Amino acid sequence: MSRHVAIVTDSTAYLPPQTMERHGITAVPLTVVLGDQALEEGTEISSRSLALALQKRRSVTTSRPGPEVFAAAYRAVAETGATGIVSLHLSAEFSGTYDAAVIAAKEAPIPVRVIDTGMVAMALGFSALAAAEAAEAGGGLDEAVAAAEKRAAGTSAFFYVDTLDYLRRGGRIGAAQALLGSALAVKPILQLDGGRIEMLEKVRTASKAIARLEEIVAERAGAGAVDIAVHHLAAPDGAERLAERLRSRVPGLVDLYVSEVGAVIGAHTGPGLLAAVIAPR
Repeated sequence: MSRHVAIVTDSTAYLPPQTMERHGITAVPLTVVLGDQALEEGTEISSRSLALALQKRRSVTTSRPGPEVFAAAYRAVAETGATGIVSLHLSAEFSGTYDAAVIAAKEAPIPVRVIDTGMVAMALGFSALAAAEAAEAGGGLDEAVAAAEKRAAGTSAFFYVDTLDYLRRGGRIGAAQALLGSALAVKPILQLDGGRIEMLEKVRTASKAIARLEEIVAERAGAGAVDIAVHHLAAPDGAERLAERLRSRVPGLVDLYVSEVGAVIGAHTGPGLLAAVIAPR
């Protein structure tokens, strides 16, 4: 067993499986409740199944992991020889996942530092990667936490959704904003700000909104070294087109990830989501 600082995150980080394996990152799953079935994200429900359920207007909700799930994950990590754990999670404004991790950390057999990144999807994933890379370079808990927090502070996320209804139903955006968007028949561009989802711009058509999303990401990425993730739900062609345009427009692009979001985030955004995460190096 090697002595090391280990990284734990949750299933909404949407890191590629090979990346998680390479860096030894553990992801604790959130749950999607489909009708009367509770299904673990990533293993028991796929993004496609979730999108089909939403299109059929089936009842879909999400649920955090219980503290006992985190406790089991922390014990398993400790048994590998880890001397400490950095546990990074999606915004506490979206989920009780962070709170459950804090409860479990108090009883863990090794020190656990729990971080509310204020992020989600690869905005969270990039933070977990930064912590893992710091630990692999020989850093202790403090260094890994500092690296994660610095990456999270510099990361931004912007996204387009076909409708605000799913965000409204899940309480992730105010009813007044959702009603305004529907009444004016506009297509919203949203951003993560302070751990919350905020309206950034309202555009008249879907094609103009996606073009504007591209403009915003290219502007915010600038000319420095940057990693970008493009996410979608049931919109693979749109995601690939956006990624290709960003490859040619962002001179400092280092790594570009393209992936479909999982069922938990998809339940709150709905099919047609296009998102871009910008994480300066």
